[in-house]
Amino acid sequence: MAQEQTMKPETAAKKLGILLAAAPESFRAEPVTRTAFDELRTQPPTWLEEIRRDGPHPRPVVAQKLGVSISGLVRAGVEEPLTTAEIKALLQEMPEWLVRERATQAEVHAENARVKQERADKAAARAQD
Repeated sequence: MAQEQTMKPETAAKKLGILLAAAPESFRAEPVTRTAFDELRTQPPTWLEEIRRDGPHPRPVVAQKLGVSISGLVRAGVEEPLTTAEIKALLQEMPEWLVRERATQAEVHAENARVKQERADKAAARAQD
């Protein structure tokens, strides 16, 4: 019988959107089987729900919750994982860097949408020819 596929704890944590250091030792110590990973996604244990709710969160999650890019976090000097409470505090304070990076992110999204629409329009025009 074939051995079940496994992944490193770092990979599993990244796919779950959590900071590996915040996970319990039992999760960090052993490779995660595909079955165990699927179970974590579909029926998350209490520890996983708490980490997702309260943090600390990895950079991609922090960036998404703040509405900025990961590069924007780096430009602002935000290099440490943040908790949900710290993210909420930043959103209430709205420091200048956050306002600037959110505007930059909005411009990027608008430009991506414009390019996507332009490509769709060109494809539709070609289809009619």
